[in-house]
Amino acid sequence: MTTFTTTITAMYTLQQPDPNYVVNALWEVTGVDGANTASIGGNTQFNSADQEGAFIPYASLTEAIVIGWIPESAITSAQQCVQGQIDSMITPPVSPANTLLPWGA
Repeated sequence: MTTFTTTITAMYTLQQPDPNYVVNALWEVTGVDGANTASIGGNTQFNSADQEGAFIPYASLTEAIVIGWIPESAITSAQQCVQGQIDSMITPPVSPANTLLPWGA
């Protein structure tokens, strides 16, 4: 069974409409299944017009708060990609081989 974690790797800010207003978060989903580990990065842009709730000052932000801003569908999609990578590690895909023609010399 794969255990997934999501981490914020960077945030970009503007000084409006509030000081250090987060406009972009870079994040990474990592999956671990036994000895197999895979990860994929993503980024989410934020627009003040879409803000819900009160502004949270930058110094008061936690990783959990920012992860909560990322659409669940984006994280689910990243987890599916990571799971695909891990599945390929556990059971590598079989590729067809170019085999000499039986009637060749």
